Amino acid sequence: MIRVLVVDDQALVRGGFRTILDSEDGIEVVGEAATGEEAIDRVAALAPDVVCMDVQMPGMDGLEATRRITADAASATAVLVLTTFNREDYLFAALEAGASGFLLKNSSPEQLIEAVQVVARGDALLSPDVTRRVIEAVAMRPGAIARALAANPEAARYAVPSPGTELGDGAERGSPVTAPAELATLTSREREVLELLAEGISNAEIAQRMWVGEATVKTHVSKVLMKLGLRDRVHAVVYAYEHGVVRPSG
Repeated sequence: MIRVLVVDDQALVRGGFRTILDSEDGIEVVGEAATGEEAIDRVAALAPDVVCMDVQMPGMDGLEATRRITADAASATAVLVLTTFNREDYLFAALEAGASGFLLKNSSPEQLIEAVQVVARGDALLSPDVTRRVIEAVAMRPGAIARALAANPEAARYAVPSPGTELGDGAERGSPVTAPAELATLTSREREVLELLAEGISNAEIAQRMWVGEATVKTHVSKVLMKLGLRDRVHAVVYAYEHGVVRPSG
């Protein structure tokens, strides 16, 4: 059972999400929150698997709440950011804050259900196709994050530099500086898994590529995330491009 917390300042929106999600076998909405502060308290009390997080709310907004929730190393809660704003700066800020997914509120009920399921298992951002498009924008073009966040200082407050990079005057987000020491701790197979993760493909597809069982892939993925200090495979993809493990195509 996937336990979900719905966070939005509009009661009608929360009710709609609850109705959609509770109608799906295997998903249970265990609580609601109307502000970022309430979301943090509910996560601490309920330990949901997934938080469906709005961005703009009174008081603490969804990006700051996401940053605080994902900063807790002991928490296994994944955050799916839901917003009406199809803007790159919100997308970048959400990923930088630690979100595992980003979905527009005009998506279909089926897409919401699928996004919650996918984020809960940490398999990809939303789907391999969406993952590839997001990573193209986020990590494959040098300085993309820095330029987008510079246009929105409010969103830039949530950007946290990754290991081996700095975000500041003259620094471009996503540009590799030096190879982080933790990369050297990966075995050759783990490095291969990281490279395949960067393609946005599923564990089943990775298993086919490597001629191993899916359980073996899951073990490799877990070790990669642990050694690199990453929260989930979405951030492993960004990490791989930021640090030159793989290069953009085209």
